Amino acid sequence: MSPTHTDNLKTNLSEAGTHLKQAASGTAEAVRGAAAAAGEEIRLGSANLKAGLADGSVAAMSALEEAASAGGEQVDQLMEKGRDLVDSAADLIRERPIASFGVAFAAGWIIAKLARGGDR
Repeated sequence: MSPTHTDNLKTNLSEAGTHLKQAASGTAEAVRGAAAAAGEEIRLGSANLKAGLADGSVAAMSALEEAASAGGEQVDQLMEKGRDLVDSAADLIRERPIASFGVAFAAGWIIAKLARGGDR
């Protein structure tokens, strides 16, 4: 007796079920592999991020130290210019004491007038 259409249908359905089970198993393995690879990539990315942040913070600290040193140099230069200006003024006062007194008196008088003018 030859197989009937029903027998052929059952055989084909059984074969289709076997292939579907294999495909599902293969898909599950692929998903597990992808998840493992993604997890590894995330760990690697996290390590790279931490290393980058650490390098950035070291560079920022170095920049701050340099900024502090540069600020100190600027203050020293300003102090030196201030001392030069005071020395120059002292020399001028020694050379022309009467003119210096007159300029100081006039400046005081102008400042006093301006101060009184603001009260009115």
